[in-house]
Amino acid sequence: MQNHSLRIVTYSPAYTIVPTYECFNRCTYCNFRTEPGKSDWMTIAAAKGILQELQSEDVCEILVLSGEVHPHSSRREAWFGRIYDLCELSLKMGFLPHTNVGPLSFEEMGKLKNVNVSMGLMLEQLTPELLKTVHRYAPSKLPDIRLRQLQWAGELQIPFTTGLLLGIGETENNWWETLRAIALLHQSYHHIQEVILQPHSPGNRQTFDAQPFDPRQLPQVIAKAREILPLDISIQIPPNLVKDEGWLLACLAAGATDLGGISPKDEVNPDYPHLQAQDLRDILQPGGWELRSRLPIYPQFDHWLVGELADIVKKWRQN
Repeated sequence: MQNHSLRIVTYSPAYTIVPTYECFNRCTYCNFRTEPGKSDWMTIAAAKGILQELQSEDVCEILVLSGEVHPHSSRREAWFGRIYDLCELSLKMGFLPHTNVGPLSFEEMGKLKNVNVSMGLMLEQLTPELLKTVHRYAPSKLPDIRLRQLQWAGELQIPFTTGLLLGIGETENNWWETLRAIALLHQSYHHIQEVILQPHSPGNRQTFDAQPFDPRQLPQVIAKAREILPLDISIQIPPNLVKDEGWLLACLAAGATDLGGISPKDEVNPDYPHLQAQDLRDILQPGGWELRSRLPIYPQFDHWLVGELADIVKKWRQN
C-alpha cells in the first residue's frame, strides 16, 4: 500500500493523573470509584515526580481525571484547588492539560479554562430512565446537569469532548436523541471537538450485571452518528474496548477517525489495557490507515487560547 493512499486516524499521546478516586456517585457499572474519605488525594509533589519522568517520554496530553466531590461538601473547594494546581503544574512543565472531573459550576469551568487547552464530560445518555437503574444513586448524572455543562463550555469558548456510553440499559432511539442534542449545541457554539462512542465493557468491580455491548453493532452506530453530527466533530472510539481487529477497522470505515488518548493505563476501564501506538500501527496500516498523533486541542480552536496557553500550544504545533 502506497503512503498516498493511506487514510488518517489520530490519537493523543497521553498520561492520566487522578487527584482522587473517591466519588459521591455510585453508578453500578463503575470500575473506578472508591468511597469518599477512604483514600488519599494525589499530592502536588507526587504529581511533579510523575511529570518529571514523563518529560523524556512521548507524551503531550495530561488528562486530569477525578472522582467527584459533592458540590456542597466542605471538601469541594480543596478538591477543586487540587485539580487547578495539577493543571497549572502540568502546564509549567510543558504539557497540555485536559480536565474531565464531572459537572462543575460555571465559575469553576471559567477558572479551569485558564489552565486547560480543552475539557470534557461524557453525557453517557440523556434518557431519565437510567435514573431508575444504573444511575439511581448518582445525583450528578441528571441529564439536564450534564447537558448544561456542554452549553457552559460553549459560552466560555472551551474546546470540549463529550460522548455516549453504549449498553447501560438505554434504547437505540436514546442514542440518536443524545447525539442530536450534542449536534444542536454545537451548531450554537461550534465548540465540540469530538464525540466518544464507548461500548460498555464489564469490569470485575462493577455491580451492574449486563453483557458487554456487542462491538459488531458499533459500525452501524458510528455510521448513524456520522449522519447526525456536524462534520467538524470527530467520532472517537476506544480501541482497547474493540478487541477484534476486524471490527476496529470496520469502525474506522464507518466514520470513526480518532482513537482518543493512549496512555499506560485506562483508569476508567482498568481491566482493558490500552494498545500502544506501535501495536495500533501494526493493525491499522495493512487496512489502509495511517496513525498520527495529535494535541488535545484541535487546530481550529487555537484562536480561543490566550497568553501562556497559546504560547505552549504554538510550541507543540512546531514540534
